Amino acid sequence: MKIIDKLTADRPAFSFEYFPPKDAEGMRRLCTTVEKLREYEPAYVSVTYGAGGKTRELTRDVVRRIQTRTGIETMAHLTCVGASREELAGTLDEYRDTQIDNVLALRGDPVEGTTTFQRVEGGFAHASELVAFIRARYDFCIAGACYPEKHVEAPDFDTDLANLKLKVDAGIDFLITQLFFDNRDYFSFVEAARRVGITQPIVAGIMPITNVAQIKRFTAMCGAQIPAALLARLEDAADDAERVRGIGVEHAIEQCRALLDAHVPGIHFYTLNRSLATVRILEAVR
Repeated sequence: MKIIDKLTADRPAFSFEYFPPKDAEGMRRLCTTVEKLREYEPAYVSVTYGAGGKTRELTRDVVRRIQTRTGIETMAHLTCVGASREELAGTLDEYRDTQIDNVLALRGDPVEGTTTFQRVEGGFAHASELVAFIRARYDFCIAGACYPEKHVEAPDFDTDLANLKLKVDAGIDFLITQLFFDNRDYFSFVEAARRVGITQPIVAGIMPITNVAQIKRFTAMCGAQIPAALLARLEDAADDAERVRGIGVEHAIEQCRALLDAHVPGIHFYTLNRSLATVRILEAVR
């Protein structure tokens, strides 16, 4: 089933992002998380690539495993990193042939050890090119990423929004935002997107903060901002892991309640393959 058909229902769609584990222990933890969060009837889940396009084969395996064993609609991330058109087509053929109906089309991050994205020979330089390639040849539901505070590589917000419009026009069905911690960024972004003619559903991406050093590292890489008051509370509690988790979950609950009150089409949780924080949030807002 195509995810876009689940975003037009009366109730918001909750969904979860997972990443392919590196070892047997990681796979055990992922399976436990998937089963625990399955109880909350997600509309769909997504599975990422590793940094720099690594774990392509493992991503395919995890996607098929989750959808086959749980029946949950599963969306595969697909990036331009290190892959030619022929290689991408091969991956897409496998998804089509195994009844995977949804892909998240991304440019992807620069490979490890580099700072700029490099297109491989016969590949793509932009997500909009990948989207157009998929749309011309397949019948997938195609999701795209968007950035309420602009993409970290974009020179300014308007340029980023113009690039997003190109990607959407290439064939995007719905969008999922990068993580954000101030709902005003999401709402102002949606307004700006609507002004330039982007009408597709824009799902809010939420990452519960559970570790101060970790979230600082993530936000440094992606350009998202932690509100000063929230950051001060987190730093004050940095030596107490349980307090940090409590603060992070409390903030995410407040975010989700306000987003749901505003009738967002969905909330996509970046779970980091763990369930506890997401469960606490869902129990509070459902």
